[in-house]
Amino acid sequence: MAKVIVELQAKPGRRAELKRLIESIVAERGPSQRGFLGSTRYEVLDDPDRLIEIADWESAQARVTHMQESTGTGTYEPLLGMLAAPFRATVIRQLPGVVSPRPVHGDALVSFPNAGPGERPRPAAQPAS
Repeated sequence: MAKVIVELQAKPGRRAELKRLIESIVAERGPSQRGFLGSTRYEVLDDPDRLIEIADWESAQARVTHMQESTGTGTYEPLLGMLAAPFRATVIRQLPGVVSPRPVHGDALVSFPNAGPGERPRPAAQPAS
């Protein structure tokens, strides 16, 4: 399985419109796309115009085939007109033998800013009372 992390920078104030358009494309065309397993969209908390989509594909090749076919049909043309910058897509897959941890709070990803790479999280300093 492959995951694709797509970063989209909407024109100022148009993130909600971009999200609706992506959801419409996924609803209309997603079920018929060979190898497409689904996707989820996320907002970027400190950037009101940025949208992240994480899509699951049976394989990286299935996604490549889809993108080639979509380019020929113009599926994503309306979406491209709403972007302030070219989108960025990163195709990833899980490393062999790695067990995925369960999300801590539903779908939330939790980072620990007070821990370096490979370190266990350290408790944050508590303010003096």
